[in-house]
Amino acid sequence: MQPAVIFGIFAAIIALTLAMTPRHTTAEGFFAGLDQDGTPPGLWTLVLSQVTTWIFARSLMNSAILGYYYGIAGVLAYAAYYISFLTGGLIVAQLRAAGAGSVQDWLGAHFGTVGQSCYNLVVSLRLLSEIFANLIVVGLIFVAVLPEFSDHKSLVIVIATALVLAYSSWGGLSASLRTDVIQMVIFLVVFSAAFVALLASPSFDLGAAITAEGVSGRYNGWVLLLVAFLQVFSYPAHDPVMMDRGFLSDEKTTRQSFIHAFWISTLCIVGFGFFGIQAALVGATYEAQLIGTWSTMLPNWVFVALMVSLLVSALSTLDSALASSARLATEELGMVNRSLLGGRLAMVAIAVPGALLTLWGNQTLFDAVAVSGTASMFLTPILLAGLFLDRHVSLWAFLVSFSAAMVGAMLYFARDTIWAKTVLYEGHKYEQLLQICIAVLAIGFAASVIGSHLRPTKGEREIDETPC
Repeated sequence: MQPAVIFGIFAAIIALTLAMTPRHTTAEGFFAGLDQDGTPPGLWTLVLSQVTTWIFARSLMNSAILGYYYGIAGVLAYAAYYISFLTGGLIVAQLRAAGAGSVQDWLGAHFGTVGQSCYNLVVSLRLLSEIFANLIVVGLIFVAVLPEFSDHKSLVIVIATALVLAYSSWGGLSASLRTDVIQMVIFLVVFSAAFVALLASPSFDLGAAITAEGVSGRYNGWVLLLVAFLQVFSYPAHDPVMMDRGFLSDEKTTRQSFIHAFWISTLCIVGFGFFGIQAALVGATYEAQLIGTWSTMLPNWVFVALMVSLLVSALSTLDSALASSARLATEELGMVNRSLLGGRLAMVAIAVPGALLTLWGNQTLFDAVAVSGTASMFLTPILLAGLFLDRHVSLWAFLVSFSAAMVGAMLYFARDTIWAKTVLYEGHKYEQLLQICIAVLAIGFAASVIGSHLRPTKGEREIDETPC
């Protein structure tokens, strides 16, 4: 009965999503999110779209898992990544003030094709990881709910990919924005009901939850919090979904949308983390990314509500990642023409490898966050020096910062190999990640300081350009 309810509700949401998808769209609607009358998205469309694409299934699961292992420290560590809405809003405002229409525009003006290519590589990996990680959650839910059919998990992932492609490729970004609103409303209703039920549960003690240490102690949660603070400036800049939505509406609407998205998404992430904390407090054993654990410790309807929340958030993130992939492939990389057909081909081109990656053995959801977050850290010294302090940063300094970040990401990804162990601190993986982040930033800032100088003022430029 329980599986039928979960997948029945999910099927109804899919049907509603398809019904909400625009029947006719233009290239501007597909790539820039404009309505059929050419109107950009309003404030709450942007807010709900930002929130639902950032509290995606992987993030909800990460928050709960970190809460289970490290208590409130783990939940706060993951919630700290949502300060990205504030730092991302600052970056977008500064880019727009500089006359840039995207991060790629600004990098191209300062570092040419090389700068754009380095950034687009990191962005492509980010989009691929989004598709891969959220499809993994869909598979985990299917196995947890219907363990007797676990051999068909790959088929379910293929079906989910096809369904999302069906409506995403129809309307592109305009479809993603429109469906994000209804998906977020459904998520808030369903999740709020589950969270209230948790708070009202006789076994739940808010004081115990707030002071919880998790099954592994709080120490590594605090370490991860430091990592989040080091990554939180560059993290939003490498997320194309957030950056794309920073250039759709006027500056005032955009600024307000980032602020509202910050507090709403942070509350949702912290709230979901309490389900992981509660699992540790009641002594539940860890099963199937906590999904199996919840199925035994929560009332049936609360478990159903949580699963529907995860499925809806996965759906929303997948369509947004596909829309951003289409814009990246057409407008930034120029791989296909900026047309509806070109955008749809780009969506298929990234959805297929993303689905295939789910067949790979590694299903540690936080690894995707850690690797992409580390790779993005080359942007921190570059943006601070070049965009905020208006210094001219040499191309070699940019490449040094980029190389350090990519090596750091590879080190963390391959931390269990012999060659990585000779470099890394012998400790917990989050301690190793902190070590890597500090080294990446130190190298990047050193290169940026050495390889940069103040830009001449307008008056100085005019003097320099005056003929003798």
